[in-house]
Amino acid sequence: MSRFIIKRLFGSVFVLLTIVTLALWITRMAPSNPCLKERATNTCGCIAVHKLDRPVFPVYLSVPLEPVAACDAWEPVSEFSVGPVHILTAGWGDTQYFHYVDQLLHGSLGDSMKTDRSVLETLSSALPYTLQLGLQALFVALLIGVPAGLYAGLRQNTMADYSTMTLAMVGVSIPNFVLGPLLIMFFALDLGWFRPNGWDSWMDSVLPSITLGLYYAAYIARLTRGGMLEVIRKDFIRTARAKGLTEHAVVITHAMRGAILPVVSYMGPAVAALLAGSVVVEEIFNLPGVGKLFVRAALNRDYNMVLGTVILYSTVLVFLNLLVDILYTVIDPRVNYD
Repeated sequence: MSRFIIKRLFGSVFVLLTIVTLALWITRMAPSNPCLKERATNTCGCIAVHKLDRPVFPVYLSVPLEPVAACDAWEPVSEFSVGPVHILTAGWGDTQYFHYVDQLLHGSLGDSMKTDRSVLETLSSALPYTLQLGLQALFVALLIGVPAGLYAGLRQNTMADYSTMTLAMVGVSIPNFVLGPLLIMFFALDLGWFRPNGWDSWMDSVLPSITLGLYYAAYIARLTRGGMLEVIRKDFIRTARAKGLTEHAVVITHAMRGAILPVVSYMGPAVAALLAGSVVVEEIFNLPGVGKLFVRAALNRDYNMVLGTVILYSTVLVFLNLLVDILYTVIDPRVNYD
């Protein structure tokens, strides 16, 4: 197991480095210069700090951004044209990529190009809201999905099974941006039980958690049902019943462990998707989470904030997938990565 974990950790570093490389390249493809927005007095300083006048990689097939008048532009190692293509050549130390990776190695995500606050500081202030929303949504998904899947799996091909899976299909089909406004209209505007937006107390997170969790509850219900149908006919279940165990003991003690395995495999990507999916929900309910920061950063061409959010989500996803693999061996002793 220890060898497997070490190999996965090294592989995770490679995956994260690949994500950083692609995300940096994609964000730098945006046509506008973030330093020109509301920075009329410090445009040149912003460009110099963030190295926006330099190529992203040692060979860049076009000028990164339009040059800004009165700013001292960086001089490339070589510069030439091949037909319509303009090529800049630079050493690794003179690239935006090297500058950003060097920041990461020193434990920094850089400064926001919009507010001049540290990206790490900004994310730290918003992350608790996103984490709480994600954990509450996960609780909703498990609380509804697992019992519903067990109920349907133990009553295969009955009306209870059909109706439960029909509701699960409806839950999968309704997107967050439709369900959220419907819940606001009914529970907040019509009944007045909750506030339609903002986050001043725990009650303000109830509707967003339900909006985010119901979609995954439907998936978990379907996975649990499938797992239960696969396990319930196994020989060890027949043996447990033949020994005189109650149906409750058979299901909870013996069948449940095998039936829950598909859900455990799904939990790693699901939790990461819950955090990433909170972007839409946080916008609908006007919550001060990471998702809202990501949307604002994308609209404002705040490269560093966008990259910081992508790195945060990617790290969570990679870590949770590793954690799920480890938990798999705990739940099912037959699985051995050695």
